[in-house]
Amino acid sequence: MERNSGILLHPTSLPDSPVCGSFGKPARVWLNELAESGIGVWQFLPLAPPDSFGSPYSSPSSFAFNPWFLDENDLVRDGFLANNLENFSSKNDDFDVRVDSQVANSKVKFLRSSLVDYWDKQNKIIQDEFEIWCSKQFWLDDHSIFMELKIQNENLPWWKWPDKYAVRDKRELENWKKNNKRQLLGHNLLQWHLYRQWNSIRKLAKKLGILLFGDLPFYVSKDSADVWSNRSLFSILNNSDTYLQSGVPPDYFSSTGQLWGNPVYRWNRHKASKFRWWRKRIARHLEQVDFLRLDHFRALEAFWAIPGKDKTAENGFWLPSPGKEILGLIKKDCSGSLPLVAEDLGLITSKVEKLRDDYELAGMKILQFAFDGNLDNPYLPENIKDENWIVYTGTHDNSTSLGWWREMDEDKREQIRERILNYEKPFSSWDLIRIGMETKAKLFVAPMQDLLNLDDSSRLNKPGTIDNNWSWRLSRNDLNIKEGLKKYGELAKVYKR
Repeated sequence: MERNSGILLHPTSLPDSPVCGSFGKPARVWLNELAESGIGVWQFLPLAPPDSFGSPYSSPSSFAFNPWFLDENDLVRDGFLANNLENFSSKNDDFDVRVDSQVANSKVKFLRSSLVDYWDKQNKIIQDEFEIWCSKQFWLDDHSIFMELKIQNENLPWWKWPDKYAVRDKRELENWKKNNKRQLLGHNLLQWHLYRQWNSIRKLAKKLGILLFGDLPFYVSKDSADVWSNRSLFSILNNSDTYLQSGVPPDYFSSTGQLWGNPVYRWNRHKASKFRWWRKRIARHLEQVDFLRLDHFRALEAFWAIPGKDKTAENGFWLPSPGKEILGLIKKDCSGSLPLVAEDLGLITSKVEKLRDDYELAGMKILQFAFDGNLDNPYLPENIKDENWIVYTGTHDNSTSLGWWREMDEDKREQIRERILNYEKPFSSWDLIRIGMETKAKLFVAPMQDLLNLDDSSRLNKPGTIDNNWSWRLSRNDLNIKEGLKKYGELAKVYKR
């Protein structure tokens, strides 16, 4: 990639739609605005279905698209729905600024049912195209069965379903599938149409010269189609208990560490199949984007394993991961080129750095982490001495840059003013944006909130909390959107991005 600039904005945050951003007009308008401003990269979070709190990092399916993104107006335009959508679909222009997951799930339920009701009206060519696509999606059957069984079991996790379904009794599942054909058709249609609409977005981005930068969580949720259908690949006992769970050890930020609770991988089982599941997962995501961030990259070298019944991460221990083997095989699958980015934040060892560098993966630098008074701080702009980095003001897990500044004590502010800021004016997110643009890093990315100089009321996620996360949206009432994009693009030109 040539020297470039990008914006971090998840599709849920896009404006111009009543529920949340979609793979229709909202995404098309956004891409055109990026192109008009000379911005070359759109980065977003995982496109998978979110959990009950709205997080796309703990998905019930790591292969599926989030059905919230399906654009109902495009479905009507293309003849897949009748033009009689409910109020949430088209009649209210006074859209809520926040994403409401209950409304989003109601929309999905309505669309799934309506697509099935209208399916018999489609011509045979369309129906054959759909059947061929379904036959090529190795993950789709398990995904659709899992999602429908969750609906029919009051959204309980799979280990609380009747045993015949929890343990995937083949005869019982076959009988159940025969009795639920139309329900499964609905889930399959959602994913097919999401594929069609995202494919259209991919083509538009390519035409406009914009690279799509995706994201892949390292672990998957225990309550997911992935674990339910592949239990032998994860640290799950026969009674469905988790015997080892994921997290990170205690550190400066947390005396008890972080307990994430996902099952860890049984690497010996993955190795026996030449890491088929991992390779299919990466390949699936690289069909959707131009390059992909591997979240929690350090776990490809070694991972923190915590006893399954523990309530904190304190008693965990390090176990080795076969990252070298996995990356080597993925590199072959990608014909010798690895379009991957290492999320290498936190306490990273020399072995993790070597794994990243051996495969020439770009790493990440966060400017909000730079100014602790240590001249050797690796996030300081002057210490970013080569191109193979992606520099950010902050990420989706950080405060906005204005929020970061306001939370800082005055002594630290004074130190930063002396080094990098103009004393004559108050702090703005643009101070950090300018510094990031100046660095040698090949790519600089800013969250959209920073282009608008927004405070922490517009923060997307605050780790360790569950309220008001993942719901922030851009509003077209904010007239600074185009102005911010234009200013960002002009600054990128100055710094040859």
